[in-house]
Amino acid sequence: MPTYIALINWTDQGVRNFKDSVDRYEAAQDQMQSIGVKFQNIFWTLGAHDIVGVVEAPDDETLAAGLLAVAGQGNIRTTTLRAFSADEMRSVVSKAG
Repeated sequence: MPTYIALINWTDQGVRNFKDSVDRYEAAQDQMQSIGVKFQNIFWTLGAHDIVGVVEAPDDETLAAGLLAVAGQGNIRTTTLRAFSADEMRSVVSKAG
């Protein structure tokens, strides 16, 4: 299953409700699992991003739908990166020639 890195930042609303951050994550996790998206890890971070998640999803469209549903609640904005394992990268390299 494809792996993604989700770079998550709180909106102004999300910062105002920071005390609910873990509860919001748990609710989002349940919501996203119902469509086949699974958080492998999540970290609250210092620096350019407030939260970094490692997520698995069956495909780009399913991940986008899950993140849009969660972000649509107004607490976060996301940037998503497709991540490749070492084996996946070997396949990419072999196709490049």
